[in-house]
Amino acid sequence: MGNKINQNGVLSPESSRNMIGEIENRSKYLSDIKSDTDRHRDHIHFLISKVEAATFTDISEVETFVKWIDEELSSLVDERAVLKHFPKWPERKADSLREAACNYKGLKNLETEVMSFKDNPKESITQALQKIQSLQDRLEESVNNTEKMRDSTATGKRYKDFQIPWEWMLDTGLIGQLKYSSLRLAQEYMKRIINELESNGGSKEGNLILQGVRFAYTIHQFARGFDGETLRIFNELKKMSTSESRR
Repeated sequence: MGNKINQNGVLSPESSRNMIGEIENRSKYLSDIKSDTDRHRDHIHFLISKVEAATFTDISEVETFVKWIDEELSSLVDERAVLKHFPKWPERKADSLREAACNYKGLKNLETEVMSFKDNPKESITQALQKIQSLQDRLEESVNNTEKMRDSTATGKRYKDFQIPWEWMLDTGLIGQLKYSSLRLAQEYMKRIINELESNGGSKEGNLILQGVRFAYTIHQFARGFDGETLRIFNELKKMSTSESRR
């Protein structure tokens, strides 16, 4: 909403107060920026040297380092505004470290969520299957985004220039672990369908089996195969499919 001017070209009292308040707030903000810049000058120069010299052999070290840097800068009234007064602040490296640490942490949290998932038998089968599907969708999206980032020439060059570990983004690292963890979701999905059919059966049996097979196939492609337990549960579902087709 703009400041109101009456017919005589005079600002209303409310508009005047708003303008005065904005000027005062902005002036205080700029004053706080200058105060932080002066007060923390030596410490920020220290942090600049730490960021510039930082090298890592494992992504967990990056996560620890970024957490420390964030804590050291957390007292600033506006980090970006203060650091603009320090031309030597290694912004590209600091941002790249934060990017890598944030992505790694997010994927690790997602892996924990997947591996700790437990089906709630009190929920309807529709709710249960939708919840598993939603978690798998998030998993696939996160993995795909990380793979695109990994395969990006620009990202690869940045990580190499700043000595940021990237092996965790490979199928032999965390990405591979995440794909493997999806087998747990396939197991929970198929087991819920099997339990539903064994306890209720009904006219929807064929649809449920088909739904289970489709989900299992999606996971099979994503994880690039089944382990022994997932294959065992899949064979149980397949037996039900065979029995249903003979009716």
